[in-house]
Formats: sequence, structure tokens, C-alpha cells
Amino acid sequence: MIESFGVFSLIGIITGVLTGITGSSGVIVVVPAMTFLGYSFHIAVGTSLLVDVITTSSVVYVYSRGKRIDWRIGLILGGGALIGAQIGAHVAIFISDRPLEIVFTIMALLMAAQSFRRAKKGLSLTRKQISHPYLAGLVISIPIGILAGTLGTSGGIMFIAVMMILYSMDPKTMVGTATLAMFVSAISGSTGYFLLNSIDIFGGILIGAISLISGFYFAKQALKMKDSTIYYFLGIVFIGVSLLEIITILRV
Repeated sequence: MIESFGVFSLIGIITGVLTGITGSSGVIVVVPAMTFLGYSFHIAVGTSLLVDVITTSSVVYVYSRGKRIDWRIGLILGGGALIGAQIGAHVAIFISDRPLEIVFTIMALLMAAQSFRRAKKGLSLTRKQISHPYLAGLVISIPIGILAGTLGTSGGIMFIAVMMILYSMDPKTMVGTATLAMFVSAISGSTGYFLLNSIDIFGGILIGAISLISGFYFAKQALKMKDSTIYYFLGIVFIGVSLLEIITILRV
């Protein structure tokens, strides 16, 4: 019990750092750690989504106070993911994870390269020439939600990837907006897993409470960071996620 408490505390701290600075989902840390501790994959996924709900609430607050959230885009992306999460929860058994994992890995590697490029050269905030960008964001966010319903990925990093492609905004606003969308997505996904009795409530609340504090602190620090630093963090996270996905794909 004491060992689990210590591990859960460490998971919470790391999750808060990642979410606060990069807007990434806690699934990157929570699911591997909990499966290592002996929890089933479904319990780990459901618990990760609960952690995301708790953590993102404080991070959204900080970025909102710093005026670093585009509420329209965040709610559009979150709304699409909410729809997708419900679809994913009902048809998860019929969906093959492998093609989605491969596509996500390729996209993550491309976004890592894009993040490092922007870290070195900066970002020109020119308006993207895309027809109906809001509709495109809504449509693209639906499969992100499906991933939330099947694999437990609340979509933080994927939302950032979508915004890098469709919209022109600084990295701090991308992180804040992605966290808002992830909050909506995680609520939908965690509700589905709760109804299926696939959440470790104690573990989720403990990890979430610690990541809530950690995320609040590091979100405030992120607002003080240079844009290039945020992009380097994003690039590293994209690479880390890609490597984990590649290992998962090759292991089977």
C-alpha cells in the first residue's frame, strides 16, 4: 500500500509536469505505470481518463487567467472529441488499434520535426488558408475522441497537432486550448469507463490530486517560458510518444 502510494505520487507529479507545460494527456505516464503495477489495461485507461479530468481543471484555470485559451477552438475540438469518445466506447471491440497506432506514430514524428523547426525559426502567425477551419477541426477531432473511447488518449498532443496544421496561434495558447479540449474529451471518456466499472477510484483521485497541484504550478511556469522552450518540450514529448508507440507495435 505504501509502495503504491509512493508510485502514485510520482506518477501524479510527472503527469502534472507534462500536462502543465505541454498539454499532453496523462495516459503517457499513467497507463504504462499502472499496468506495470499489475492493473488491467482497461482499469489503467479508465483511471488515466479520470486523472486527466482532475489535472486539466487546474491547468485550464491557469491558462484562462493568463488569457491563453481560444475558447471557440477549444470547445469545437472538445465537442468533436466528446462525440467520438461515445462512439469509441460503444464500438471499441470492433476497431483495430494497429492502423490507428501507426498513423498516430507517423503524425507524432512529423509534429516533433515541426516543433523543433518552430523552436529554431520561430512561428509566423499568419492566417492559414484553409476553407472552413472550424468545421475541419470538428471533423478531425471526432477520431481523436474515438481514440479516447478505445485507448484512453484524451488527445492533448493530438489536439496540438491539429492546431499546428489548421490554425495560427502561439504555443502557449495551443497548450491552453488543447488542455480545454482534453478536459471535455476526458469527461466523456471517463464517464463511459465509470459506467463500465473500469476505474480505480482511489488511484485516480490520489494521482489526480497530486497532478492537480503539480499541473497548476508548472502551468504557471510555462506561461513564463519562451515560446522556443515550449516547442522543444513539445518536440521531446512527440518523440517520446512515438517511441512508446513503436515499441508497442513491435512487441506484438
